[in-house]
Amino acid sequence: MNAEIIAVGSELLLGQIVNSNAQFLSKKLAEIGVNVYYHTVVGDNPNRLTQAIKVAQQRSELIIFTGGLGPTKDDLTKETIANLLDKRLVSDDYALQGIEQYFKQVDRVMTENNKKQALILEGSTVLQNDYGMAPGMGIQVDDITYMLLPGPPKEMNPMFISYGQDYLLKQLGEIEHIDSRVLRFFGIGESSLETEIVDLIDQQTNPTIAPLASDGEVTLRLTAKHKSLEHTKVLLDQLEEKITDRVGEFLYGYEDSSLVEEAMKIMIEKKLTIASAESLTGGQFSQELTNIAGASKVFSGSIVCYSNEVKEKVLQVNKKILETDGAVSEACAKSLAENVKSIVGSDIGISFTGVAGPDESEGKSVGTVYIGLAIKDLPTKVFSLKLAGTRSGIRSRSVKYGFYYIQRELN
Repeated sequence: MNAEIIAVGSELLLGQIVNSNAQFLSKKLAEIGVNVYYHTVVGDNPNRLTQAIKVAQQRSELIIFTGGLGPTKDDLTKETIANLLDKRLVSDDYALQGIEQYFKQVDRVMTENNKKQALILEGSTVLQNDYGMAPGMGIQVDDITYMLLPGPPKEMNPMFISYGQDYLLKQLGEIEHIDSRVLRFFGIGESSLETEIVDLIDQQTNPTIAPLASDGEVTLRLTAKHKSLEHTKVLLDQLEEKITDRVGEFLYGYEDSSLVEEAMKIMIEKKLTIASAESLTGGQFSQELTNIAGASKVFSGSIVCYSNEVKEKVLQVNKKILETDGAVSEACAKSLAENVKSIVGSDIGISFTGVAGPDESEGKSVGTVYIGLAIKDLPTKVFSLKLAGTRSGIRSRSVKYGFYYIQRELN
């Protein structure tokens, strides 16, 4: 069954609210093997809604509507669909009783237009609204299934889970399970990653591979479909193994994880503490770390050393290093990492120094970055980077590289 979700409401087009209903429904439909190929948003206008439905009828077997079931004049979803399908609107007694009972309970006068909420398409299956007034409904006409759901997520979500999903399952008969897995990569660009696995992408049928790049990271969403949920996991495992054989060194996590969470997880497992010396990043590394619950188990402290004076007097960087190599140098990054580790008394010391821009510094171009990493019982390493982008982008990506190097070295 191929589906389309039509969200009705001018407030969506004006950006006043986010269309979270479509995201929720797409996820739930995927779980029962329904393919969602289109999301449409249309305002409270019967002519435009009619046009949207006619387009959907040509390409979808299931059309789900959210919104437009309320009591006001601009709530026209039921009326528009009834007119298009040549169906009468009739009052549902159970829904009407619930609406009347609500107004009695809150001791308010029920206006006549509230009765409109109890109207349903004649011949449809009513989907009870346990958290609001207007019921939903499902009806099949000419091999197309139409499902109408309320707009507020607090009403729509439980209605679909409790009643809408069962309605569709009865029509589907045999269920195909869809399962997805997100692989998260860092340190490799989207184009480079795609080049490494281009043959897998070209051959994809089931499972499928969908690359997505965002803020210096790359994710691959693997999606498998099968009548057996266990078999979908086998398909995903097999595809993941093929991918990691080629680019596994850049894989750092799964699903909604992040570089900072993965780095902290390893430090907690190994019972290691960390301190940072931040010049370039100005405290962003420590802020990212302390944003995560449980950071106190690993984070000892941070020294923001923006000036050379602080580097020399507080972090004890040899004056000759600052005069000869400069603050933006491998030698300075090494000294900062080792010294902050010693001064604070942590197991790991990490340092950040570089040029974020907009102008070059010490003859070094914008985007030149050095990250020092001193780990107990291991030789200190300094990682040199050439980054591009805005000042804030260079700083935030440097922090991500810091967490990436921690995870990689500790592994």
